[in-house]
Amino acid sequence: MALEVVHGQPDNRAAALHLADVAASLVEDGTIYLGYPVLATADDRVEIDALLVSQSHGLIAFRFADVLPATVDDWLVLSSEQDSIYNTLESNLSRHESLRQGRQFAVDIGTITLLSADLGPSPISTAATFATFEQLPDLVASRPPLDADLYRSLEAALQRVTTIRPAKRRVDVKSDTSRGATMKVIERGIANLDFWQKKAAIETPDGPQRIRGLAGSGKTIVLALKAALLHAQNESWNIVVTFSSRALYQQFEDLVKRFSFAHMDDLPDPERLSIMHAWGSRGRDGVYTRLADALGVQPHNFRSAEQKFGREDAFEGACQELLEIARQREDIPPLFDAVLIDEAQDLPPAFFQLVHLFTKDPKRVVWAYDELQKLDETEMANVAELFGRTPTGEPVVNIQNRDDEPRRDIVLPVCYRNTPWALATAHAIGFGVYRSGGLVQHFDDPQLWEDIGYRLDAGALTLGSWVELERSADSSPKYFLERMDSADAVVLRGDFKDEQAQDEWVAEQIIRDVTDGELEHDDILVVLPSAYTSKRRYVRLARTFEEKGLPSHLVGVNNSTDEVFIRGSIAVAHIFRAKGNEAPMVYVVDSQYAGAPFSEVSRRNTIFTAITRSKGWVRVCGWGPAMAGIAGEVTQVQQADFKLRFTIPSAAELAEMRRVNADLQPDNAAARGLMTLEELAGALERNEITAEQLPPKLVRQLNQLSIPDDDL
Repeated sequence: MALEVVHGQPDNRAAALHLADVAASLVEDGTIYLGYPVLATADDRVEIDALLVSQSHGLIAFRFADVLPATVDDWLVLSSEQDSIYNTLESNLSRHESLRQGRQFAVDIGTITLLSADLGPSPISTAATFATFEQLPDLVASRPPLDADLYRSLEAALQRVTTIRPAKRRVDVKSDTSRGATMKVIERGIANLDFWQKKAAIETPDGPQRIRGLAGSGKTIVLALKAALLHAQNESWNIVVTFSSRALYQQFEDLVKRFSFAHMDDLPDPERLSIMHAWGSRGRDGVYTRLADALGVQPHNFRSAEQKFGREDAFEGACQELLEIARQREDIPPLFDAVLIDEAQDLPPAFFQLVHLFTKDPKRVVWAYDELQKLDETEMANVAELFGRTPTGEPVVNIQNRDDEPRRDIVLPVCYRNTPWALATAHAIGFGVYRSGGLVQHFDDPQLWEDIGYRLDAGALTLGSWVELERSADSSPKYFLERMDSADAVVLRGDFKDEQAQDEWVAEQIIRDVTDGELEHDDILVVLPSAYTSKRRYVRLARTFEEKGLPSHLVGVNNSTDEVFIRGSIAVAHIFRAKGNEAPMVYVVDSQYAGAPFSEVSRRNTIFTAITRSKGWVRVCGWGPAMAGIAGEVTQVQQADFKLRFTIPSAAELAEMRRVNADLQPDNAAARGLMTLEELAGALERNEITAEQLPPKLVRQLNQLSIPDDDL
C-alpha cells in the first residue's frame, strides 16, 4: 500500500507538495488531500490547506502559516484558525451516526499549523499545535489509529458520497431474500468513492480534463460533485454542467443540490452554477442557445435545424453554423469559468469548439464519456478532432498528465451500477464478440480493456492477438457476488413467437417483481431500442400492461421531458430517454433490433446502452427470426462463464472495419445492396424483418408519405 495523493486547489502548492512528500515517507495507507474542499459553517467558510486521513494515524488537518508569527496577536490568530478547522470538521462529521459512540464523536481530530522555522513553544495557552516540517515525524507517529469500520465511515463522510444514497427507505421490504432487500444492501453499499473517482471529482487542472469510464462507473456523480466543489471554492465563477439527454436534468439537479448542501450548507446559486441541456428547449436555455444569444444570432430549434441540416445532423449543423459565425468575431465574450460536459460521446466536435471558445483561460473544460454508448456509427472523436488544431497543426488541447499536478486524463475502471455478468453480456453484444461474422468494432488501443476493469486470462493485449478476458475481482463491488448470481442477474428470452407474446411475458414478470420481488414500480425501466417508432410501439405495450393492471408512462410524453421515474408507474423509454439513467430492474424489449444487417454498430451500441441501465437485474427479450443471432451470442457468453474470447483485429482489420461500417450506413444503399421495396414488403409479411429494424432514413421517408413521425 501507499499513501494516495489527491491534488485539489491549495493556495500554497509548493508547501502542499512538500507536505505530500513528507507524509508519504511517514504514512503507508490512506489519502492526503492537498487543498481539501471548502467546509461551511452558519457564519463562515473554512479552508483547509491539507487533510491527511489514514487508518494507522487517524485524521490530521493542516494549515500553512503565510508568515511567521511575531506577536501574541499573531499566535492567537493562528490558534483561532485551528479552532475553527477543528470545530467545523467535528460539526460536519458528527452528523454521521457511524462516526459517533453514544453521545461522543468517535474520531480524534488533529490540527497542525506548519511554520517555516522553529520558534520554540507557543507563547499562548492553547490546544493548537505548531510545528515545522522537520518536527512532523514525531507528531504523526503519536497519532492513534482507527479501527477498520470507523476508518471506512470516516472516508465516506469526508468524500461526501453518503449524500448520494437513494432517498428510498424501502419500508415495505419484509423478506431478507427478495430483490427489494438486495437493493437495500446495494444502495447502502455505495458509500465510498474509489481512488480514481476521488481524483476525478476533486482534482481540476488549470486547463481541460477528460474522464473516461464504463456506464455505471460514476461519471455523472463525479461531474456533479466536481461542480459543487468548484462552486464552493470559487463563488464568483460562472460554472455550467451540460449533457446530451434531457432526462439527465432531474439527476444532475438532485445531485448538485445534495453536494452543495454538504459543502456549503446552502443551495447552489443558479446564477453562478447552471445545469443546462446542450441544446436547450422551448422555455429553457441550453448552452447552444445561450451562445447564440451572446453572438446576437437567432438560435435554431429542432424543426428549423432539421429542415436545414437533416434530422441526423440537426444539432451538429446548428453548432457548426454558429461556430463559423463566432470565428469571424474578434470580440468573443468569455462567458464561463468552467464547463462540465457529460455524455460527450453524443455531442459533435463543433459543440466542444464553441464551448472552448467561450470559456475563460485557462479553458477549464471537463468532458466525460463512454465510447460504447455512442448511438450512431461514428467513432468518438479524439482530442484533436474535438477541439481542433492550431495553425501549425498542433492540437489546441493537451491532456497529457503531469507529475505533481491534477490529472488531465482519468479512466474510471470500477463499475458500481452493473453486475459483472450484465457488463460482460453488454460488451459481448456491443463488440460482436460471439457474432458469427466476427467483431463489428474494437478499441484502437487494446490496453483499454484493462483500464476499464477486465483481466487478461490468456493471450496478449496487442493488435492481432487472441485473448480471453473476464471482469477482474476488484472492478465490481462485493455486494453483487454476495447477494446475486449470474443466472438471475442476466436472463435471456429470445424465443417468443411474436411481439404480443413478449409483451405479455414482460408484464407478468413485472407483476412478480412488484409483489414477490418487493421492488417498487419506479424501480423498473422498460427500454425500447427504436426512438423513431417509440410512441406507436408504446401504445401496443401499454395496452398489454393495462390489461394486466400495470400503470405505465412513456418518458417525455406522458410526463415531463425532464423526469424519468414516477412513483407507482412503470417507466417506458426509448434509448435516448433511457441514457444516463438507471434502474434496479431493466427490460430490454425488441432486442432483435440489433440483428439487422445494417447500422450494426449503432444498433449494437443501443442494446449495450440499454443493458447497462441496470443496477441489478436485466432481461434481454426479443422475438422473430432476427433475434436468433443475438440470442445465440448471449447464450455463448453465458456458456463461457461470461468470459470474452476473441481475436483482436490488426491495424489493417480495424481500418477495414471502419470502412465497412461506413458502407453499411442506411443512406448508402448501393454499397449495401438494399432489397427492393417488393422484397422488403415480403420480408415484413413473413416476419423476417420488423418495422423497428428498418433504416431510420427509410422510416422517415415512408412516414413522410403518410403521417409524419413523432419527435424524439
